[in-house]
Amino acid sequence: MTIDTNPLDTVLAAARAFLGERLSTNASIREQHSKGEDSNPPVLPDAVAFVETTEEVSRLLALCHAHGVPVTPFGAGTSLEGHVVPVRRGLSLDLSRMNAILEVNAEDMDCLVEPGVTRHQLNDFLRDQGLFFPVDPGSHCTLGGMVATRASGTNAVRYGTMREATLGLEVVLADGRILQTGGRTRKSANGYDLTRLFIGSEGTLGVVTKIRLRLHGIPEATTAAVCQFDSLSAAVETVIMTMQAGIPVARIELADADQMRASIAYSKLPYAALPTLFLEFHGSPAGVREQAEAVEAIATEMGGQGFAWAEDAESRNRLWKARHDAWWAANALYPGCRGITTDVCVPISRLAEAIVGAKEAAVAMGQNTCIVGHVGDGNFHCVILFPADDPEGLQKAWALDRRIVAQGLALGGTCSGEHGIGLGKREFLVQEHGAEVLDVMRGLKASLDPKGILNPGKLFLD
Repeated sequence: MTIDTNPLDTVLAAARAFLGERLSTNASIREQHSKGEDSNPPVLPDAVAFVETTEEVSRLLALCHAHGVPVTPFGAGTSLEGHVVPVRRGLSLDLSRMNAILEVNAEDMDCLVEPGVTRHQLNDFLRDQGLFFPVDPGSHCTLGGMVATRASGTNAVRYGTMREATLGLEVVLADGRILQTGGRTRKSANGYDLTRLFIGSEGTLGVVTKIRLRLHGIPEATTAAVCQFDSLSAAVETVIMTMQAGIPVARIELADADQMRASIAYSKLPYAALPTLFLEFHGSPAGVREQAEAVEAIATEMGGQGFAWAEDAESRNRLWKARHDAWWAANALYPGCRGITTDVCVPISRLAEAIVGAKEAAVAMGQNTCIVGHVGDGNFHCVILFPADDPEGLQKAWALDRRIVAQGLALGGTCSGEHGIGLGKREFLVQEHGAEVLDVMRGLKASLDPKGILNPGKLFLD
């Protein structure tokens, strides 16, 4: 019987034979792969593997499975919940070079891409064909990462999340087996829905190497609008009334007064530091005008002011860039501070209670916060700011985070609407679903990854 005395060295030697210089132990490269955009402590992987094909992923996982070496998938490193932190060290599996757009079927409005493709890259490629991919988390993330976290973003209120956008996947299992799930048809009623099992699994069940996506036609007309309110509750009630009226808004985003103060300074917005709604409407020229007028009437009834339209692309892009930069704006609001962010999502009827309650909790605990949200589907983020070099401040921020999540769960909500669980929300997964559901999830993990090599330490508390 041969004992594998140094499994990592065995894997690195074998992997170097087919990856060559794309297997790196360089300290700076390892440091780049030690964390994402979250506040969890970084952990250096032992090595970084830059893969370029499904076959390389398969060979590498088979090697790591045989020798028990942990593997943490890595895309763009933009996650906010510690998904890419290699807490058990081992290999960081960088998929960013798998960035080919393999197919576009314009008539059927679907495409096939590799996981390292970004949504910006895909939409730039699709633009001349009159198509676009609508899921928009706001960061320069990869589509593989978006599948892994079941991402959504600003357009989800109309177009859905990655769950609705993904038709099929190619997935490499822990032992190197390659699965094809789903297909090109718009519906199917045969067998277990393995596609949706892997969507949102955060790299713990398999590594996604190809993605079949649903596309949409570029709208004939697009109009954006901005409206400001004297109170946070009035802005949120406007959202609730708009959704209950069935107005098909494409985006409806909220920024509270503190977030607006941050965004005015960071993005040079020409607005007041008041609770603000950012909206977008898609459709025919007459249709978008009708939608905007209907929302304007609701906003006016709720005391909204300065309802301003922007129809040209340059003004709309400037507006949405400021919204997408909200995270960076919030982190720049107080010198020397950084933030963690909640990701609570509640039923739309409880949204006002959740958001106002989050702000009241922050004030009561003496915490500086900025609130933004994809409020059309009940999802909001409270960015909790604390001194970057103060461990006690971080703990106070986490205490507020727990309080806001508890309030959201009590209102029938969820601890994560789009960021996923990773390291940051593992305790909340237990609170939300209970021990029996977690046992089933652990059983699935054990079945597909019996040695626990895939993104270990994520989702479940040890």
